Amino acid sequence: MKQTHGSPNKKGDDFTFVSTAVKYLLFFFNVVFWAISVVLISIGVYARVIKHAETAMAGLTVDPAVLLMVVGVLMFLLTFCGCVGSLRENICLLQTFCICLTIIFLLQLLAGVLGFVFSDKARNKVSQLINKAIVHYRQDIDLQNLIDFGQKEFACCGGVAYTDWSRNMYFNCTPDNPSNERCSVPYSCCLRSKKEAVINTMCGQGMQELDYLKAGVHIHTNGCIDKLVNWIHSNMFLLGGVALGLAIPQLVGIFLSQVLIKQIKDQIELLTYSLQHRSDPLG
Repeated sequence: MKQTHGSPNKKGDDFTFVSTAVKYLLFFFNVVFWAISVVLISIGVYARVIKHAETAMAGLTVDPAVLLMVVGVLMFLLTFCGCVGSLRENICLLQTFCICLTIIFLLQLLAGVLGFVFSDKARNKVSQLINKAIVHYRQDIDLQNLIDFGQKEFACCGGVAYTDWSRNMYFNCTPDNPSNERCSVPYSCCLRSKKEAVINTMCGQGMQELDYLKAGVHIHTNGCIDKLVNWIHSNMFLLGGVALGLAIPQLVGIFLSQVLIKQIKDQIELLTYSLQHRSDPLG
């Protein structure tokens, strides 16, 4: 009997349960995420090897470059199973793809629930990360630009307050600190006028020596943690949309793989039935 798993014809023995549309839709779905995994791995390798990011990120719990590479490699392997499984109609690879995707989806759901339930602990963890980032502010230009962007975007300074910048060796207020930036804050903390054409990078000079009210005339005195929490609370629908945008492709992948697995099993049963009745036509 001629087996044509790719074409839904109904010409006697040429009939197949396997839909070409489902098969190639799942294949191209995996190809897209395979390409994304290659990009993630490339960025991770660049950050780790070329930029030596491990020096700047030494204070963080997880090196972002390593995290990108791990996520990229896992995604690469997962999409490989999806691509080959769909093309070769391999139930084992498709089940591996489906199970792994389901586990990832459930872990993301669990992380979201735990983050909501243990919001205080999550807040403390964010505080630790911001404080460590302040300590390493001058050690990497990308980290520095990220902190400056955050402080300008959220109109804040430091973690809890502007005096948190004393954690940094350059901005530390101790009398024996020889730095020209002693007791200062980065320019990104400063209040800026819309009419100001040239940025005064020395505007934060000596601001930690001033009290809260006097410093507030020149810089943002509130910390970024409260501003970040308030932003999250006021943008819950946006964050929910992002979470939904991440979940939908995973659910689509799970659904397509399950449909294709069912079709392949039905096709195997059909072929088995046909072979049995050909070998024993009276059975």
